[in-house]
Amino acid sequence: MSNVRVEEEISADSTAVWNLMSDFGGLCSWNPGIETCDLDGEGVGAVRTIGMGGISLKERLESLDGDAKTYSYSIVEGPIPATGYVATVVISDAGAGKTRVEWSCEFEPNGAPEADLIQLFEGIYRGGIQAVEKALS
Repeated sequence: MSNVRVEEEISADSTAVWNLMSDFGGLCSWNPGIETCDLDGEGVGAVRTIGMGGISLKERLESLDGDAKTYSYSIVEGPIPATGYVATVVISDAGAGKTRVEWSCEFEPNGAPEADLIQLFEGIYRGGIQAVEKALS
């Protein structure tokens, strides 16, 4: 199993970050790379279909804990050359109006080099965290 972990501090309130990022169907409101995001269902088990750059990707919400400000989701369908992909987002107060965002995943490469997938996921997570900070500034 391969792992990726990105952790960054951003200048935003942790509750505001949580409210934005935990809205599983609301990616379009803060991530400019997402062209469409349609949600089927609600809460754990909901599936979002994301459209970006001519591809479609389906992700399922696997867990959601508002008290701990963490959620996990899996890729259930799409062109990503990996299997068993499960990502987790953890939001925590870093003090002084800052928030620590930890975004990680585990996966098995399937048709692409592990290093390429690690680079892809790290880029997605860093870009997403920067987009959240920009959306809340």
